[in-house]
Amino acid sequence: MSRSIFAPDALAGKRILITGGGTGLGRGVAARLVAHGAHVHIWGRRENVLADAVAEISADKPDCAHYQAVNVRDFDAVSAAVDEIWHQHGALTGVLNNAAANFIAPTVTLSPRAFDAVTSTVMTGSFNTTLAAGKRWIAEGLPGVVLSNLTTWVWSGSAFVVPSAMAKAAVHAMTMSLAVEWGRYGIRINALAPGPIPTEYAWEMLNPTDESSAGATQADQIPMGRTGTIDELANLTIFAFSDACEYLTGETIAMDGGQRLAGPNTFAALTAMNDEDWARARERSKAASDTAKAARTV
Repeated sequence: MSRSIFAPDALAGKRILITGGGTGLGRGVAARLVAHGAHVHIWGRRENVLADAVAEISADKPDCAHYQAVNVRDFDAVSAAVDEIWHQHGALTGVLNNAAANFIAPTVTLSPRAFDAVTSTVMTGSFNTTLAAGKRWIAEGLPGVVLSNLTTWVWSGSAFVVPSAMAKAAVHAMTMSLAVEWGRYGIRINALAPGPIPTEYAWEMLNPTDESSAGATQADQIPMGRTGTIDELANLTIFAFSDACEYLTGETIAMDGGQRLAGPNTFAALTAMNDEDWARARERSKAASDTAKAARTV
């Protein structure tokens, strides 16, 4: 972990829910929130992965991290899990909508099930979690903070990840809309749009062939000449959840080394791939998925 500019108690008294917190960016950010005084609750669908994440996150600060196996697509399950947090631990002060699903594919090949797998996790899941927390904050007269991890595709769209681009654009719209509707309750709604930050499984899914490394995930296409880090994303997250920016709401903040301004920040370069290329890409993606599943069951 790089040196932090924040005090170790910058998030003292904060209780933050992180969806998709068992792996990748969610897990990494959760550890850094705990290091700065927060208590975190992480959600995901695989209990063994969540238990391992909590053990790692709370190694130096026992009882600062907790988990629940929750399907964010199911509002009743989300609501029940939020109730459990409230009753057993206390009111949440923040929510980080981080749960996501994504894969590269030509849109004409997508099945309704594949489309729903992505959009229901990103869009419906983010709405369910935001609403469940928001209803309780409003009913109890409590302030709150909602953050959502998005991408710069909310402004540009992106070929070959259309369900993700659509769903994240919807959460971007939710961010702006609820900032106005819930501002009078002291609830702030913002989003972060990081550029490429390598994490093991997601990086494999977004780079299934050598050809697909062009564009959205290619470091030499970023003006700063590199990808981002979890520490950098965590620093912005800590600031947004802290009491240092209570006038900030309704914004989606890009942090991408200038990528979206210079382009390409999308997968448009993949239009050069033919059917054989896509067949190889599907095989590589499947292999990455199978490897990840096998690792989770060990």
